[in-house]
Amino acid sequence: MSEIKQEELNPTNQKVAKADETDWAAAKAHYENLKSKKPRPPKPINAVTIAVSSRTLFDMVKERKVFEEEGLEKYVEYQQEHENEPLQPGSAFPFVKALMTVNERLRTLYPDSEELFDIVLMTNNHAQVGVRLMNSINHYDLTIERFCMTGGQSPIGYLKAYMTNLYLSKDTKKVQEAIEEGIAAAIMYKPDMSMELSETQLRVAFDGDAVLFSDESEIIVKQHGLDTFFEHEKQHENLPLAQGPLKCFLEALGKLQKKIYAKNERLACPIRTFLVTARSAASSGARVLKTLRSWGLEIDEALFLAGAPKGPLLQKIRPHIFFDDQMFHIEGAKEMGTISAHVPYGIGQKYNKGKLIEQPEKQQK
Repeated sequence: MSEIKQEELNPTNQKVAKADETDWAAAKAHYENLKSKKPRPPKPINAVTIAVSSRTLFDMVKERKVFEEEGLEKYVEYQQEHENEPLQPGSAFPFVKALMTVNERLRTLYPDSEELFDIVLMTNNHAQVGVRLMNSINHYDLTIERFCMTGGQSPIGYLKAYMTNLYLSKDTKKVQEAIEEGIAAAIMYKPDMSMELSETQLRVAFDGDAVLFSDESEIIVKQHGLDTFFEHEKQHENLPLAQGPLKCFLEALGKLQKKIYAKNERLACPIRTFLVTARSAASSGARVLKTLRSWGLEIDEALFLAGAPKGPLLQKIRPHIFFDDQMFHIEGAKEMGTISAHVPYGIGQKYNKGKLIEQPEKQQK
């Protein structure tokens, strides 16, 4: 112990330590002063973080087939052999491009602000696959600087560390796990036909019950019918609905919208939100709008369809993404060209086209 203390007190060692500290400080200052045309990603605490999986950002159907039929080693080998071939755009690609468009406007209005969208590629791919993903991102000039490749492990811990506002994946289990942990998440579906989308405005459409709001009203519809539901909503018109899994994402969008409005740019805002609900306006719409008001949130357009199909209206809206908790709405939307995202939450998951899905009987032990 005495020898260690003597070395610590040695003036030569103290000088070396001081020199090291000076070098580190100089290196840090040099890095922070580097000029670059490419904007640095914002700190997670300031950003609206959108985590997308590699299979939502890119079309990896062929690659997935290799993995399922030939295993992990052949999959990694295939990706390395084709790493200079850009992957084709996937279901979340237009949404990501629209996020970048919003960032450009925000940086013009607020050059020093970090309140921007930060896109994180969150994938359970092996790190060796990363080169092809990076090459593809550079090919399309996407602003994605943060990568998280978990090598088959759950991404949930990383989603929390990044303070994720929305997670998009094709993996049902991972999305359900994220929602259970209080993270807004959805399963992406590619439309059956292509649709021309806005290149100047991010358009996001939400269902109401079990998406923005809890499924409390949906439970009444399913268990007691529409008449009871209408009476319940009338009686509770002034009682705000509880929040659903995507309320926090609408809140994040609203925060960025308000920054645009503050610059007197409301009419030219690059973010537009839509509520597309099966509720009827006169019988059950007031509670929805009053709930949003109580949260301090705005929705740009509200469409109460009274049970009519959503596909035709969504075809007119042309959103970059549409969130709904019921698969028959998702299927109808994607058949007509809408990029859709299923939110697997609430009582609606136990029903298909209004009919209760029969649960398998538990075997007696």
